[in-house]
Amino acid sequence: MNSIIVERLIHTPVEEQKVEIVERKGIGHPDSIADGIAEAMSRNLSREYLKRCGAVLHHNTDETQIVAGRAKTSFGGGEVIQPIYILLVGRATKHFDGIDIPADRIALKAAKKYVRDSMRYLDPETDVVFDVKLGEGSTDLKDVFQRRGGKAPLANDTSFGIGYAPLSETEKLVLNVEQRIYSEFRKRERAIGEDVKVMGLRENDRIKITVACAFVDRHVADIKEYQTIKDDLTAFIREISNEYTSREVLISVNTADNIENEMVYLTVTGTSAENGDDGSVGRGNRCNGLITPGRPMSMEATSGKNPINHVGKIYNLLANQIAHDCHSVIDGVKEVYVRILSQIGKPIDEPKALSIQIVPERGYEVEKMELKARTIAEEWLNDITKITDMVISGEMSTF
Repeated sequence: MNSIIVERLIHTPVEEQKVEIVERKGIGHPDSIADGIAEAMSRNLSREYLKRCGAVLHHNTDETQIVAGRAKTSFGGGEVIQPIYILLVGRATKHFDGIDIPADRIALKAAKKYVRDSMRYLDPETDVVFDVKLGEGSTDLKDVFQRRGGKAPLANDTSFGIGYAPLSETEKLVLNVEQRIYSEFRKRERAIGEDVKVMGLRENDRIKITVACAFVDRHVADIKEYQTIKDDLTAFIREISNEYTSREVLISVNTADNIENEMVYLTVTGTSAENGDDGSVGRGNRCNGLITPGRPMSMEATSGKNPINHVGKIYNLLANQIAHDCHSVIDGVKEVYVRILSQIGKPIDEPKALSIQIVPERGYEVEKMELKARTIAEEWLNDITKITDMVISGEMSTF
């Protein structure tokens, strides 16, 4: 395939750079809530379209917006004064071949279920006001969506996706600190909310981890208990850090706290969206779950875009898969970066360009890796609808 270009990248690998910055916004961060709701709506619409019409119809729900509410916190339990406002906005097909599809209801149900499943103390019925504003898709894009060039759908945009592999130690650490606070520590400590933001800074061989973690006020009796839980969380992070790096790790939790004046990070619902922090799709993590200013990144929002022909979603996910496989399969790959460019109206399995840039280990030649790299890319392009299937089934994360 002539559009695939494999080349050596003259670049100082991330692990060898003096400074590295990595961020992850956790499940309960307002931007991540917006991402999660947008993707849940798209996934449920896709499943309903398949069930009712035999095909996924045109839709995009990637413009979901969150407007913060207002809450009054207090040790032992506060209350929500003004609910969070969530605008479910985008485009969806509501009529097809004589069939009416209740897209608004499907989207609303998906949004409420996502909040209920991912947030313990945020009640979608009383703490959130949902406003559904799904319009119909534009005629030209719906036409591109429905015209199929052979087996592969036609790209709905001229856009690009970017991926890389492997994750650095700092990236692995930041990603897993948030995920394990959510999946492990939060389950054994009920005062831990879902809004956890992790910032990692590596300076040479020292990693500084700063964590902002929302505490749930009803499960914290006083400032003494707050400090005890905070110390336990710090110890947990220190313990699991050893699994991802042998470097020195310094950990700071809720650094804005003023313990003496009892001004600490308390919430009623476990998210800062209850009291001043808004959220939008695409303002948080990229599709690999991280924000990495030291790496090439696409500004496209992956969550909520349709998984059939929206290259802003498919190519970002695809680029990461190709990069991962190149690093896993090909000997001597130190780092690999993949960039894929589409052209509107052209089959998504025939990108305008697919660039694979390899930083080789010492003693390895990229020219000898080219055939394997091209083969990996071609195999994914030939089976590109696998990305769609994995997204709809929930096997692939978008944030």
